Amino acid sequence: MMLRRLVVFGHDLAAAGVAWSAAFWLRFNLDIPGEYSALMVGLLPSVMAIHGVAFWLLGLYRGLWRYASLPDLRRIVIAVAISALAVPAAFAFLRIGIEVPRSVYLLTPLLLVVLMGGSRLAYRAWREGQFKGIFAKPGATPVLVLGAGAAAAALLKDFAARRDLRVLGLLDDAPDKQGGEILGVKILGTLDEVAVFAARLGVAQAIIAMPGASHRARLRALEQCKAAGLSVRAADIVSGKVSLRAIELDDLLGRDPVELDEAGLSGFLHGKTVLVTGAGGSIGAELCRQIARFAPSRIVLFDHSEFALYSIHQEFRDQLPGIEVAALIGDAKDERRVAEALSRHRPDVVFHAAAYKHVPLMEELNCFEAVANNVLSTVVVARAAQRAGASKFVLVSTDKAVNPANVMGASKRLAELACQALQAGSGTEFVVVRFGNVLGSAGSVVPRFREQIARGGPVTVTHAEIERYFMTIPEASQLVLQASMMGRRGEIYVLDMGEPVRIAELARQMIELSGLGESDIRIQVTGLRPGEKLSEEPLADAEKTLPTPHPKLRIARVREPGNGALLPEVFEWLANPGDVSADAVRAKLRAWIPEYQS
Repeated sequence: MMLRRLVVFGHDLAAAGVAWSAAFWLRFNLDIPGEYSALMVGLLPSVMAIHGVAFWLLGLYRGLWRYASLPDLRRIVIAVAISALAVPAAFAFLRIGIEVPRSVYLLTPLLLVVLMGGSRLAYRAWREGQFKGIFAKPGATPVLVLGAGAAAAALLKDFAARRDLRVLGLLDDAPDKQGGEILGVKILGTLDEVAVFAARLGVAQAIIAMPGASHRARLRALEQCKAAGLSVRAADIVSGKVSLRAIELDDLLGRDPVELDEAGLSGFLHGKTVLVTGAGGSIGAELCRQIARFAPSRIVLFDHSEFALYSIHQEFRDQLPGIEVAALIGDAKDERRVAEALSRHRPDVVFHAAAYKHVPLMEELNCFEAVANNVLSTVVVARAAQRAGASKFVLVSTDKAVNPANVMGASKRLAELACQALQAGSGTEFVVVRFGNVLGSAGSVVPRFREQIARGGPVTVTHAEIERYFMTIPEASQLVLQASMMGRRGEIYVLDMGEPVRIAELARQMIELSGLGESDIRIQVTGLRPGEKLSEEPLADAEKTLPTPHPKLRIARVREPGNGALLPEVFEWLANPGDVSADAVRAKLRAWIPEYQS
C-alpha cells in the first residue's frame, strides 16, 4: 500500500514539473528565451516541493485510481488551487522568481489539473476495459441485453472489463429510450424485435437485465428469446454488484415480489421471542429466516428431526450470529416437552408449521397417524402457548383443507376447527394461514423431477391434465408473516396463488432448463394417486373470501365449529381410537367435517 502511494506521489510530482515547464513553453510560443529557460529550471525543484507538500497534506493518496471519481477530482482541484497560491506567495516571501511571467502562474494549475485528473481517468478506463472497444479482442461472444435501465448500465460497466462477452445492443420497450445509448451501446429497439436483431447481428446469446420489472414482463422477454432460439441468462444486482445466472424455474413460474408492511412487522416481531415448530422443514426454516429480518430478541427452533434442526441451527450460527437462537428437539405432540419449551422461553408469537403433508403417503396406511400428528400437535402447542401467555398463535395450514378430498387435507381442516374452538375466551389470538404448493419444498414435485432428470428419466406425472397452484418458499413465508400480523381472533387467511400450472408443462420446462428435450427425457403418465385431486380449488375465490388491505391476502368465509364438544370428542377418539383402518378414520373425519368428500 505504501509503495503504491509513493509511486502515485512521484507521478504527481513529475506532473507538477511537467505543468510548470509546459506553462513556460506555451507562454513563449514554444521558443523559450535562454534567461527564462534558466529561470524555469532553477525554480523547478521549489515548485515541485511546494506542490508535493500540499498534495500529501491534503490526502490525495487515500483513494484508489481504479475507482477514481468526482470526489477525487474535487480533491485534486482544491490541492492544485492551494499550490497555485502557495508558489507565488513563497517566491514573493523569499524574494525569488520576480521575473516569472504572471501567465505561467495561471497556466500551471490548469495544465496540472488536466494531467493529474486525466491520468487517473485514463487508468480507470483502462482497468474497466473502456479501450477494448477500440482494440476489440477477437473471439468475444456477442450478446444482446434486454432492458436498458440501471441493471443494464451496471452490466455494461462490468462487461467492459471482460474479454469473453461483447454487448452489441440493448432492447427496451420504453419509447423515450429508443435510439439512445448507454455507455456507448445503442438501444436498438423493443423486446419484440429480439429475433430481428439477433439474426441481423449474428447473436446467439441474450441476457435479461430487468430485475425490477414485473414477472409478466420478464417472462415475456424470456419467451421472446426462446422463440428466437437464443440461449438466455439473467442478470441480478446483489449489494450493488451484477451477477449472471442461468434461467431457473422461479423465472418461469415465479411471481412479483411481495410488498410487506415492514414497519408493522417490525412492531410485531422486533424484540420479541418467537417459537417455530417444524423449524427444520422447508417452510419452517424460511419462516425463521424471514422472522430474523425484523430483529426478534430470540428465535426458538423446535423440530422432531435431529438433522433438520442441526442444519437450520448451524445456518443461523454461521450466517446470522447476531440473532439469539435456541434449538430444541422434540415431538410437537409431546405435552411434557412442549410445555417445558414454552414455559421456559415464554414466546410472544408461536408459528406451528410442523405437520405431515404428503397426500398419498397419508391416505391409506397412515391415516390415523396423519390425524393424530396434525390435530394433536396443533392442540398441544396451542394450549401450551395459551398457558405461556403468547399473544398470537399461527397455524400454517394448506389449500387442501378447502373442501378436503383426502385425509391430509381433512386433518388440517380439523386442526383449523380446533384453533377456532380454542379461541373462545382465550387471551391468545389464533390465526390460520392457508397456502398451496411451494416450489422446491420437501416432498414437492420439483425436487422429484430434478432427481428423475439427473437419472436420465423418465419424469413421472400422475395425469396429463393435473394442475396445481405454486408460489416460492420466500413468498409463502413472507405472506404468512404478513397475515399473522394482520390476523385477529380465529380468522383464516388465504393467499392469492395466481394462476394454476399444469404439472406436465412444468416437467417440460424443467427438462428444457436442464439443456435437454423430450427426445432425451421421456415424460411418463402414471395415473392419479390415492387422495389426489386433478385440480385444486382457488384459495382467493372472491365468492368464498373477504378482501383485506393486502392485495395477496384474503379472509376465508368458513364454517365455525358448531359442535361445542368438538375438542373433547376428538381427544377421546385420539386417546382410544379403536378401529384405525383407513375407512374408519375417514368416517370419523366426515362426522366432524361435512365438507370432506373422500
